[in-house]
Amino acid sequence: MSKKVLILIVAVVVVGALAIYLTKTSAPEVATDATAFKIGLVTGTVSQNEDEYRGAEAAIAKYPGLIKHVTYPDNFMQEQETYIAQITGLAADPDVKAIIINQAVPGTVAAIRQVREIRPEMIFIAGEPHEDPPLIEPLVDVTLIPNQPERGRTIPQLAKKMGATALLHYSFPRHMSYAQLSERRDIMREESEKLGLTFVDVNAPDPMGEGGIPASQQFILEDVPRQVAKYGQDIALFSTNCAMQEPLIAAAVQTGAIFPEQCCPSPTHGYPGALALEITDEIKGNFPEILKAIDAKLIEVGRPGRFATWPVATGFLHSIAGVEIAKLSLEGQLDLNDIVAVSKVMSESAETEIDMVRLSDNGNFYMYISDSYILGE
Repeated sequence: MSKKVLILIVAVVVVGALAIYLTKTSAPEVATDATAFKIGLVTGTVSQNEDEYRGAEAAIAKYPGLIKHVTYPDNFMQEQETYIAQITGLAADPDVKAIIINQAVPGTVAAIRQVREIRPEMIFIAGEPHEDPPLIEPLVDVTLIPNQPERGRTIPQLAKKMGATALLHYSFPRHMSYAQLSERRDIMREESEKLGLTFVDVNAPDPMGEGGIPASQQFILEDVPRQVAKYGQDIALFSTNCAMQEPLIAAAVQTGAIFPEQCCPSPTHGYPGALALEITDEIKGNFPEILKAIDAKLIEVGRPGRFATWPVATGFLHSIAGVEIAKLSLEGQLDLNDIVAVSKVMSESAETEIDMVRLSDNGNFYMYISDSYILGE
């Protein structure tokens, strides 16, 4: 072998080795690859809360292999031990570095305390917590919940924008014993007065009382026409109870009243049932398409611009945004204490503007408001 050929071979080997070295040092393996960690996600079942579940499906489809998904029991109040075991079971997997709990039903505080004893570094994100904020706030890394006091202002403002001259608030003593709901009602009354809206406070049958849900729904169907006859079609309707949303929407369609927002804003809350609208498999979890379908139906029945909601379900949002927040945090790309950065992730996940504030300086208990979507316009 000639000296020139030998030199050429040595040069090729050296260049190849240098290229491999540079590749390894300049582009290290990203520690945030889906194989480097897992994210636990706890949601309701389809029957308990379909929006939460569809959000989990969307996140799993986006990040195959990243998420371990379990559903909390439908009868969670009576099965808290099962629920706690599900969360501690996720934490028993050393690859799971963060857990999103949506909704954070009763038993969440006990479960997190148990996990913290063995996995103090675990990131917890809670959506729509049921337990008191002073208990949740210091334990959870991020809490996501609609800003109920602020909704006491935004709902009358939206009703006024939609042409309302009065605002009707349906509730019952059990709900009014909840501090956030009664505070929101009081703010709603004050804001209505500022805007020149007549505020009407009506006590409805409790769906958990005698007669159950059927009695409360029948009351709504019978009372709305009476209120419209008294105050006119430009009365805006609101109720604090989920079971009342479908009959409230149906009664608004029938009477021509205004319906600015549900108790839990979502395109899928009350509208499909009230409008006899089928949410096919093709559009489940696809909120822009669901909104188009509702738009078309309301135009068809001659009620455009009289109904509104948030453009994405809060349950769905907490699942998909919760995963994004956890993933970015584990990748070192998001500071969970940075409310502006967290709000940006929420806005991007919701595909609409999210306005977020802290409950207090004691933690990251983030309360937010979404832009509203007026249907049929």
